[in-house]
Amino acid sequence: MPRTKHTPRQRSANEEGPFTKGILIATAIVFLLFFLVLPLAAVLVEALGKGIGVYFEQLTDDDAVASMQLTLIVAAISVPANMVFGVAAAWAIAKFEFKGKSLLTTLIDLPFSVSPVIAGLVYVLLFGAQGYFGPWLEAHDVEVIFAVPGIVLATIFVTLPFVARELIPLMQEQGTEHEEAALSLGANGFKTFFFVTLPNIRWALLYGVLLCNARAMGEFGAVSVVSGHIRGVTDTMPLHVEILYNEYNYVGAFAVASLLALLALITLAIKSVVEWHYGDEIAAQSKH
Repeated sequence: MPRTKHTPRQRSANEEGPFTKGILIATAIVFLLFFLVLPLAAVLVEALGKGIGVYFEQLTDDDAVASMQLTLIVAAISVPANMVFGVAAAWAIAKFEFKGKSLLTTLIDLPFSVSPVIAGLVYVLLFGAQGYFGPWLEAHDVEVIFAVPGIVLATIFVTLPFVARELIPLMQEQGTEHEEAALSLGANGFKTFFFVTLPNIRWALLYGVLLCNARAMGEFGAVSVVSGHIRGVTDTMPLHVEILYNEYNYVGAFAVASLLALLALITLAIKSVVEWHYGDEIAAQSKH
């Protein structure tokens, strides 16, 4: 009889010694404290350095309020636009075969590899006064650059991949069996999407929307190029922080920055809840 060859049992990652585990945990904690917790704490300390009254006075300043309103408006336009695009693109890529599918997938990732500043310059080249469409827009009294439309376009560009990139892997893993079953039972495309596809992707969709919204509210580079920095008109919250800081109004700059940080923390908390539900749903689906 042939002798059975026994291979040594491989140690799993969770069987590492306590010393190695302690070093890894300590490294992660020190890194997070130094690069995340301390900067956030410094922002709060500087924002409240002259008292809570001055802090709220800076937040209720007319220009600060205008920057908050513009930030919310831009997010309210760009996030739904990217949500519609993300669902459509993910559905097309995951459920259908067509020429140019790999090219579409690559183009979706383009904003990740292009600097936001370059994206802003591209829009200036297209819609600026000396751009390709600038003279036509000026003749028809349409403002894009140094106005809200330009800020929205730049924000849509930099946030374009987030929803699609969350949905594509999930929808590819789910396949087309559920949709085909619904169609065979007489459901039309509208009902199939809203009663079959959408419930299956709801947590991934919400997760992508949260990431998209966080990036939309915090975007600086592309928006800085196309906004013109018109105070109280085209400056979003990140741009308003820069303006106040350059004017040596450190309390005001850090006050608005602390509000942005608070919005980020709220987004992170919601993201964690969604991720928890999302992970449970994926685990349940993988068992069936």
